[in-house]
Amino acid sequence: MSALTMGLASCAQSDLANNPLLAEWDTPYQTPPFSQIKVEHYEPAIDYAIEKNREEIDAIINNPEAPTFENTIVAMEQAGALLDRVTGVFFVLNNCITSDAMQQVALNVTPKLTKFSNDVSLNPELFARVKAVYEQRESLDLDVEDRQLLEETYKGFARSGALLEGEDKELYSNYTTELSNLTLTFGQNALAATNAFTLNITDPAKVEELPDFVKDGLAADAKARGEEGWTVTLQAPSYGPFMTYSTQRDIKEELYKQYNARALGGDNDNMENIRKITDLRLKIANLLGYECYADYVLEDRMAESRATVNGFLNELCDATLDYAKRDVATVAEYAHSLGFEGELMPWDWAYYSEKYKEAKYSINDEQIKPYLQLESVKDAVFMLANRLYGLTFTPAPEIEVYHPEATAYEVNDAEGNMLAILYLDFFPRESKRAGAWMVEFRGTNVTNGVEQRPLVQLVMNFTKPTENAPSLLTFDEFTTFLHEFGHGLHGILAKGKYESINGTSVKRDFVELPSQIMENWATEKEYLDLWAKHYQTGEAMPAELVEKLVAAKNYLVAYFNVRQLSFGMLDMAWHSLTTPYEGDILEFERAALAPTQIMPVVENTAMGPAFTHIFSGGYATGYYGYKWAEVLAADAYSYFQEKGIFSKEVANKFRYEVLERGGHEHPMKLYENFRGHKPQTKALIDQMNLE
Repeated sequence: MSALTMGLASCAQSDLANNPLLAEWDTPYQTPPFSQIKVEHYEPAIDYAIEKNREEIDAIINNPEAPTFENTIVAMEQAGALLDRVTGVFFVLNNCITSDAMQQVALNVTPKLTKFSNDVSLNPELFARVKAVYEQRESLDLDVEDRQLLEETYKGFARSGALLEGEDKELYSNYTTELSNLTLTFGQNALAATNAFTLNITDPAKVEELPDFVKDGLAADAKARGEEGWTVTLQAPSYGPFMTYSTQRDIKEELYKQYNARALGGDNDNMENIRKITDLRLKIANLLGYECYADYVLEDRMAESRATVNGFLNELCDATLDYAKRDVATVAEYAHSLGFEGELMPWDWAYYSEKYKEAKYSINDEQIKPYLQLESVKDAVFMLANRLYGLTFTPAPEIEVYHPEATAYEVNDAEGNMLAILYLDFFPRESKRAGAWMVEFRGTNVTNGVEQRPLVQLVMNFTKPTENAPSLLTFDEFTTFLHEFGHGLHGILAKGKYESINGTSVKRDFVELPSQIMENWATEKEYLDLWAKHYQTGEAMPAELVEKLVAAKNYLVAYFNVRQLSFGMLDMAWHSLTTPYEGDILEFERAALAPTQIMPVVENTAMGPAFTHIFSGGYATGYYGYKWAEVLAADAYSYFQEKGIFSKEVANKFRYEVLERGGHEHPMKLYENFRGHKPQTKALIDQMNLE
């Protein structure tokens, strides 16, 4: 019997001994035994794991030996393995198969986890040991990874309040606890608001014009809800196609206003949560000696300062705003040529921009989708990873999944070594949050000479199969797959001793490079020619269609660039506040977005109340990072273009200097090691090919 099992068996709470989250997992590669885990297991398992982690921390503090890198820094890195395992399962699943009960558990355990985190980071005796090792760093025999771990550990304490004294420590603890609860509530409200509205259509005339794939999807949603006809939801695979292909302007106006007023008032209101979250973040930053939250965050980012980020956003905006306005004017002029009267409104945009794309390039999603059957796309993405990095992906039915729609794959390198387990989860459901993301149930590390390989999850919300057709992706969905798969590769190929600086554990404005660069292959004829075949006839995508797809790559690129910049500017505006904001939140948002406003403002709509990336995710003062990484990706991909899009030389260099290295060194050094020079904004502007 193992020590863990003996400890559990002797526990006064006998239920813990039977808790599958705390047992040793006798499963392939110690993957989670999902079928054994019930909602009621999570909270007691987290409580127990917190106490075990507390014991591990106490052992470090009470070690009679002088602080060393091994007995303090490495010991801290390896402490909490059980807690990481339990929370890794809970929070991953809470995002993709949540329930009222799961959300209640999240509300219960989040303050406990925050308190424990604060107890560790604010413990003066523990920090004294860390500080003692840090002050000896120049005389220690440390390799690159060791030095980075030491640096990040010390900095983590300092940035988490360890240098505070007396009452300020208690304030910090209170603020962070309240903030963690608010950000969790914000995300729950946004999901509930997205699910709260549906629009059922029973008149066939109102859907007659829609492509079959759209009608079939709406009919499937209606059937699943026990409704007649066709049901439009605010989920992206339903909302987006309806807005793109329908001429029912009154319905689209209602949908637009509902979508863009999610969590703006009503039962799931997030307006005051925005105020409270930004106020708490400001208070935390001020306590730690920063003028605003953005200063606190950016000190630990590749960009390093507000001035750099704002200059970057403004430079890109200045270079593309006139082109973006021209994009809007061109689409409006085209709409008027078709008989549209009046001002082009945001709910008109998707339809007329798609119609103009068809007219200019003779291409639309309905033409492309038959060549993008999900299974074919998945195989093609795997094939690309094989061509670049020698990876193979083998279905692993023996590995349990958490939902019937999820699948598991064993990933091996060219020598047959197991690198990772990859979980894929493609389709929307009410229990899953919107969007697409990559996360890990566990990451990569080496403990006592034994390497632990990662369990990587990719989650999307793609078009579902219908009674009449398999899942056929839009081009945007295909690009999203490549994007998230890039994050996946960052985790799959990770190498290193310490999980906290491996894989995607890098500075936030660097983490999007591996994902953004993958998107470039979506419009490479040489790649598409290898696999893009019609799902019914098996015929290859016609050369003419591929050429049109490539030609349309930069369609409305200035408009979409400015739209993306607007998200970053709103993020920076909220987190650059130096005093609490007490005014009207909608007015604040409009002022922040004014430099990028190129479509009419619609009353009683707002981005902020459902902007989960910055108010409940990890992107506060980080949304600019998407554009920042686009610059890196544009410059990095030009290297592939120089040497060949399947160049082993460049792929190996990207693998060994970026993907495998995680956060072992400063990202600028890693990038320069790969590319040979610093990235320049001009690379992205050149790639846009504005004219």
